[in-house]
Amino acid sequence: MSETDPGPTPFDRVTWPARTRRLTIRPVVSEDFPRLYEIRAAPGVTDWLTGRPTSLEEYVDRYGTPERMDSTLTLVQEDRVVGDLFCGVEAAYSQAEVRDEAAHTLAAIGWCLDPAYAGRGLATEAAGELLRICFEEIGVRRVVAGAFADNVASVRVMQKIGMRIEARNLRASLHRELGWLDHVEAAILADEWRANLD
Repeated sequence: MSETDPGPTPFDRVTWPARTRRLTIRPVVSEDFPRLYEIRAAPGVTDWLTGRPTSLEEYVDRYGTPERMDSTLTLVQEDRVVGDLFCGVEAAYSQAEVRDEAAHTLAAIGWCLDPAYAGRGLATEAAGELLRICFEEIGVRRVVAGAFADNVASVRVMQKIGMRIEARNLRASLHRELGWLDHVEAAILADEWRANLD
């Protein structure tokens, strides 16, 4: 492995595309960017994102990096891009002596859906499949997600897919328009996820 070839990514362990009853999930490609920018720039979506994209060019600069390409998945319904998923795999916190064992054991996930497709359970369906991918194919032991507590739809998705709300941090996150808001942190372990399948 050279400096120009970072080696395999967690997504390389997955059989693509992944399919649910209504969705196809696959790694993002640059041809998806105009549609994903359109979704992320929509009112109601951009309100809760880390940054508000102001142009397609800015969106591509931010999300077209190799790191983001290796952590972004596209949601497709009937040949139409309807959103995206984020999945970043990293090392869990550990002491130095066991650092190798902690590598690639934690995944942070997120989701973004076109508001025109909201209210149909698609975000829950996609996020649930992403949990399966994380635990069964990538092989992590813990998955986490976070959101502004006021982003009720995202917090509801976390709960519907079986994640446990582990913390609600008081006025811990700064929103560009609403000021300091509570932040919710959720998680689920692989054995909890498997027990929920029964």
